Amino acid sequence: MLVVLSPAKKLNLNSKNFPISSTPQFINEAEQLINTLRKYKPAKLSQLMNISPALADLNYNRYLNWNIEHSIDNSKTAIFTFDGEAYTGLDATSFSKKELEYAQDHLRILSGLYGILKPLDLINAYRLEMGTKLKVGRKKNLYDFWGDKIVTEVNAILQNQQEKVLVNLASTEYFKAIHLKKIHGEMVTPIFKDFNNRTYKVVMVYAKKARGMMTAYILKNKIEKMDDLKGFDDSGYCYNAAASTKNELVFLRG
Repeated sequence: MLVVLSPAKKLNLNSKNFPISSTPQFINEAEQLINTLRKYKPAKLSQLMNISPALADLNYNRYLNWNIEHSIDNSKTAIFTFDGEAYTGLDATSFSKKELEYAQDHLRILSGLYGILKPLDLINAYRLEMGTKLKVGRKKNLYDFWGDKIVTEVNAILQNQQEKVLVNLASTEYFKAIHLKKIHGEMVTPIFKDFNNRTYKVVMVYAKKARGMMTAYILKNKIEKMDDLKGFDDSGYCYNAAASTKNELVFLRG
C-alpha cells in the first residue's frame, strides 16, 4: 500500500532534521524549475502565483538561495517541514524511528517543485503549487512538465508493495499530476464528511486534518489491505458503507 499526500504552503523552518535523510528523486528537474523561476521578478511572481508582494519577495529570495546540493546544513526534512492541516493530523513528531523508516517506503508527498518526495527527503524552502501556470521551455504548465515521471515512480513503488493499492489522501490539484489511467494497481480515496446544517458535507479544514490522521493510521498500523482502512475511527469519524463505493471510502462524523 502506498499513500500520497499533498504538500503544504506553510513551512516550519524551525523543525529538527531526522538523523537519516534522503535526496529527492527528481532533484535535477527541481533545479530546472528553479532556474525558470529565477527569471521572474517579485512583481511577476505575485501575478503568476496570485500571492501578496511580501510573499513574492520572500519566495524570490528563496529561489535565489536554492542550492541543488541539499544537505542537513541548508535543507530540512520534508515530513517535519510541511506545516498545514494535514500535517497537524499526521503529527510526524510522534513517529518512532521504525515508523518513519516504514513511512519512507509507504508514503509519498506530491510537489510542484520536486514532483514526488519521500518523507525523509531534504528540501529547500519553496513555494510552487502544482496548479501554477508556469511555462518551462515548451511545457505549458507543471502537469505538462512532469508528464509521466510521477506515475512511473508511483508504479515502481507499487511493484514493491505487498498489496498494490494507491491511497489518495492528496487534493485534486495534486492527485491529477498522477496519470491515473496508467496506474498499475487499485486506487482508493477516503472521503471525510462532517454533519453541518442538517447534512453531511466535506468541511475542508477538517477533511485536510483527517487526511493526515488517516495517513498516520495507515503507517503506524502497517495497513496493507484496502478493507482494513475501514477501521479508521480517529476524532469521531466512522466508516459508512452505504455512502461508500469500491474506490471511495466515506467516513462520517457528527
